[in-house]
Parts: sequence; structure tokens; C-alpha cells
Amino acid sequence: MYRKIALPLALALILVLGSCSPKTSGTVVKIKTGLGDIKIRLYDETPLHRDNFVKMAKEGYLDSTLFHRVINEFMIQGGDPDSKNAEAGVALGEGGPEYTIPAEFDFPQYYHKKGALAAARMGDQVNPEKRSSGSQFYIVQGKVFNDEDIVKVENRIREGRRKAVFNELIVQYEDSLNTLQEKGEQEKISQMQQRIMAKVNEVYGEQPEFSYPDDIKEVYKTIGGTPHLDTNYTVFGEVITEKSLLEKIRSLFGKKYGLEVVDAIAAQETDSRDRPLKDIRMEIKLIKE
Repeated sequence: MYRKIALPLALALILVLGSCSPKTSGTVVKIKTGLGDIKIRLYDETPLHRDNFVKMAKEGYLDSTLFHRVINEFMIQGGDPDSKNAEAGVALGEGGPEYTIPAEFDFPQYYHKKGALAAARMGDQVNPEKRSSGSQFYIVQGKVFNDEDIVKVENRIREGRRKAVFNELIVQYEDSLNTLQEKGEQEKISQMQQRIMAKVNEVYGEQPEFSYPDDIKEVYKTIGGTPHLDTNYTVFGEVITEKSLLEKIRSLFGKKYGLEVVDAIAAQETDSRDRPLKDIRMEIKLIKE
């Protein structure tokens, strides 16, 4: 009785869903988790990050690691090799290979929309070149923004760029300022500070003012993402949203894929360090090179 029903049902599903699987160009990897699978296309325009991720997938470097940092409406982060055998409640996020990867920003072509794959990194104070971690990465979940939110993000990014100019210039004056400070010459210090800020304004003014193109604004207002991370972290891939025929059939029976899995992971209960209370392990496989 079961076999007589199952075969016609499967044929009906095939006719309804179509017989062709989606074609995806470029390098593709699959992140397998207990909550479902996430297929990701790696960008050819970020070859250093692409090749490093492919290398890790082939070597199994990230297999059995956790999504150790999860923040709903923000992102899910993994790739710390120290997480493989970490006990519950242990702080994670410092592990990785000895090397880092030069930043490969390709904005505005690639940005932090929902589903973007990006490289984690150390902060600007110890990493002014914004070099990426050799293994840690995150996938954007984010949230939907309105026009007012986007203006605030644009202003924040502009201020960050002004600050970067200041940090570069202040190095040239550091010794002179220290000497004046030792001598207690406050008036000369004030004069030098004014000259520095004038130079900052001059150099910053020579740069084109940052603003989002209309098409990117529309994505952030409909699909969502984390725009405040743009131009600060390397985006080197994105979740593939199209499902194969088999995936479509399995989805009818509760199997999750792609962004559904990102949302499911982001929804997990976490501790005070944003680590999920229930371990979410991954296995990464290269499925197309």
C-alpha cells in the first residue's frame, strides 16, 4: 500500500517543482549543520579569501567547529578551531591559524546584505590594515532598515573614514606633541592640534563623500543586512538561495536550506557571550571548484 502511493506522489512532486536544478557559476561550498545545510558561492573577485576557504574545506580544517557567536538580527560566526573540543560555557573566538589575509574590499559590488559571507578580524587598534582572520567567518542575518536608519549608517561610515584619516596623520605629529607635553607648553599644543584638524579636514575633503547607491539601499530596506559593517570587513561570498529539485522536495518534509538555516541558528538561545547553549557543529565540503 505504501509503495503504491509513494511513487505517484514523488512523480507528482517532480512535475510540480520542475526537472532542472539551478545552475550556479563559480566556486561553491556546503556548510552542513544539525539544523540544515547552507550552500555558499565564493566570489572570484576576492581570490585570497576564496582560495583560503577552499583550502580549509579540502583539509577539513573547520570540520566539527562550532558556530560559537550568534546574535539574532545580526550574524552567526564560526571558524574557531579551539571550539572543536570546547566545554560548555567556555569563551571562544580567539583561535585560528597563525596567518591573516589582506583585506579584499569590493564595495559597492559586494556588501553586507542578508546571506553575505564575510571574514572576521581583530579590531582596528591592533589591526589598522583590517586584515582578515585566517579561519573565522560570519554569515549575515541582519535586519531590515528604513531610510532614516540608512542615513545614520552613512553618517557613521563617514565619521569612521574621517577618524581613519586622523589616525594616519596623528602618527606624524606624535613625537612633537609628546615633547610639547613634557615641556608643558599648552598653547603650542593647542596650536598644533588646530593644524592637525585642519589637515584632517583637508585630506578628508579630497575624498568622495560616502553614500549608498539606490539599489543597495533598496536591498537593505527589503531583504535586510548589516550595513554598518560595509567597507570594514571583507565580504567574499553569499548564501545560495535557489534550491535544487531534491532540496525542494525535502523542504516539503521539514528540511531547511540556505537562509532558513541561518535564521534557525540565529534564533538559538545563547549565553552572556553569545555562544549558543546547544552546540551547533559544522562540516564544510567543496562541491564545485
